[in-house]
Amino acid sequence: MRCLVFPGQGVQRPGMGAELFDLFPEEVEAADAVLGHSVRELCLHDPEGRLGDTRYAQPAVFLVNALDARRRLAEEGDGAEPVGCYAGHSLGEYNALVAAGCLGLLDALRLVRARAEAMATVRGGAMAAVAGIGGDRVAAALREARVRNVYVANRNSDRQTVVAGGRDELAGAAAVLRAAGARAVVPLPVSGPFHTPLMAPAARAFAAALRGQAFAAPAVPVFSGVTAAPFEPDRAAALLAAQITAPVEWVRTVRALRAAGVTRFDEANGSTLTALLPAIA
Repeated sequence: MRCLVFPGQGVQRPGMGAELFDLFPEEVEAADAVLGHSVRELCLHDPEGRLGDTRYAQPAVFLVNALDARRRLAEEGDGAEPVGCYAGHSLGEYNALVAAGCLGLLDALRLVRARAEAMATVRGGAMAAVAGIGGDRVAAALREARVRNVYVANRNSDRQTVVAGGRDELAGAAAVLRAAGARAVVPLPVSGPFHTPLMAPAARAFAAALRGQAFAAPAVPVFSGVTAAPFEPDRAAALLAAQITAPVEWVRTVRALRAAGVTRFDEANGSTLTALLPAIA
C-alpha cells in the first residue's frame, strides 16, 4: 500500500512553489483572498522577510503542500498505484485531511491561518534538534537530570528528536543531552516551544476556531501524529487542538502505517519526512 505524507513548518524556503502557482491560478487567487496577502510574492520574493514568521510560514507551507500534491497526483495518471492512506507531520496533517476529503482546501486554510496566529502568540520559548538519540532516551535523560520546563516535542526517528521549552532551560539542557549520547543539539529558528504544554494558551484559542467546523469521513485513512491511529471525523477537532501541546509522534505513526500495510511512502513538497524513514526501525 502507498502512503502520501506532508511536511510541516520548517520546510519553507525562498522560491518554494515557483513551479506551482501558474498551474493553479484559481486556488492561488482564493488563498490570497483568505490570507489577505499574495502567497506567490511571499514564497518567491519575501520582500518583508515574513517567511520565517509562523503566521505567514504555516499558511504558505500548507498551500504549497496542497498544490504540489494535486500536481503530483494529476501527472501520475490512471495507471499509478492509488494512495491508500495519508499522514502529515504537525501542520502537514491539514494537507492529509484535505487530500482525503475530510476538509475543503479553503476551510483548511482558514484553520491553518487561525492556528498559526494562535501559536505565534506564545513567545519566549525555543526548540532544538537532538541528533543521535531517540525520544525515549531524551525524555529519560531530562527526567533523570530533573530538567524542568523542557519537553520532547517531536519524535522524528530513532536518531533524531526535537526538544522545546523555556529558552534558558533549553540552553542548560544541551549539556545533559550530550552527556546522554547526543551527537549535537542544534537550536531551531522558531519563535515558541511548539508541541509542549507551554503552548496551552494557543491550544485553547485554537479550540475556539475549531468549533463548528465539520469534518467529513475520509475517503482513505488519515493517521494522526498525536495518536498514531486513523482520524475519526467526530474526534478530528479535538485531535487538532491537542496537536498544539502534544509531541509529534512521527516514529509511532510510521510504525503504525507500516503495520497497516504501507510499503511505499511518497512525499509532497520535498523529502524531509521520507529521509527519516531509514532511521525508524
